[in-house]
Amino acid sequence: MWAWYPEFQGVVDLFNSKHDDVQICWSNVGAGGNEYDKFNTAIQAKSGAPDVIMLEFEVLNSFVLQNALVDMSQYGANDVKANYTEGAWKDASSGNGVYAIPVDAGPMGFLVRQDIFDKYNVKVPTTWDEYAAAAKALKDAGFPGVIGDFASNNTAGLQALWNQAGASTFTFDGANPENLGVAINSDPAKKVTKFWNDLVQQKLVANDDAFTTDWYTKIVNGSYASYIAAAWGHGYLAGIEGASPEAKWVALPIPQWKAGDNIQVNHGGSSFAVTTQAKDPKLATIAAMGIFGDMESWTIGVEKAALFPTYLPMLTSDYYKNLGYPFFGGQQINKDVFLPAAQGYHGTTYSPFQPYYYAQMTTALADMTAGKVSSDQTLDNLQKTITDYATQQGFKLTS
Repeated sequence: MWAWYPEFQGVVDLFNSKHDDVQICWSNVGAGGNEYDKFNTAIQAKSGAPDVIMLEFEVLNSFVLQNALVDMSQYGANDVKANYTEGAWKDASSGNGVYAIPVDAGPMGFLVRQDIFDKYNVKVPTTWDEYAAAAKALKDAGFPGVIGDFASNNTAGLQALWNQAGASTFTFDGANPENLGVAINSDPAKKVTKFWNDLVQQKLVANDDAFTTDWYTKIVNGSYASYIAAAWGHGYLAGIEGASPEAKWVALPIPQWKAGDNIQVNHGGSSFAVTTQAKDPKLATIAAMGIFGDMESWTIGVEKAALFPTYLPMLTSDYYKNLGYPFFGGQQINKDVFLPAAQGYHGTTYSPFQPYYYAQMTTALADMTAGKVSSDQTLDNLQKTITDYATQQGFKLTS
């Protein structure tokens, strides 16, 4: 098994102590792209892949397309479907096939420096129109920072915000992998992209690259008054040097496009898949289903690895609902924000070449925020880039 979760050895040891039929030998060969590069090498060589591999939801279809993953429905995967949230199960599936067992997810929320909003007498927004108004109000009141950041490299985050506005960017079914629908330049996506680009051009939000040390420092030192974050996001903030001592963080639901709406989205998440190089795919499926398949293993995952569970027994337990977080002054952020967000998320569809798409999207957004291209033209250009690429790769475009 390949995986990069922190504190994962304890979960593996627990599984092995409970199983005589199959044992797990775990290796951490790198996180994200580093692991995927090694997996692609093994696919081309037709050897060297693990039996079970940790994959983010967004890359599953790219490996399904290469016939690198087993459809686990033939080995009983659907027997545990009821244990997972609807959205996570959809993200781990393609058509009628089940290509992974969900583990963690990234339902989105709105992390706010309440002390900054209070100091400048600005109302914390609940809609995106209010967010733009609050950005200007903070600036007009003399706040030296900005309300938040729009990062050109945070493509998965922007994709989630497109989905919240009603965009459905890709149509793909692993049972018919030659067909692909692409709708990058939809009206909802254009609306969201223009909204953020307008804020960037007015210098009401920052345009810093996400997930760097400097970016995390700016979140905790008060340069940003808020952070639109997945449930795993806050786990990276504790212990960052330079944190503001007067910070009072509050977790709130993500702003909506229309007051009173409750449209939830997800950013990130991972799963365990069985590779087609597995010598015994049935036993490998047992391992994939069982590694985070009980409350005891999930307690390790929640407390030591800060994972947000898609496993419903943990997700709906009193223990998890009532868990208080010191970073938020003891606020029960799961009960208040992330549990409703997770249960309100119904899934999405990723392209079969998501890493390539995100790379092209990052370049296009960087040109847009630099003022070289309008937001609408940016998405029109990206639509052409991706459809041309899909055609070159042999896909039949369905929309």
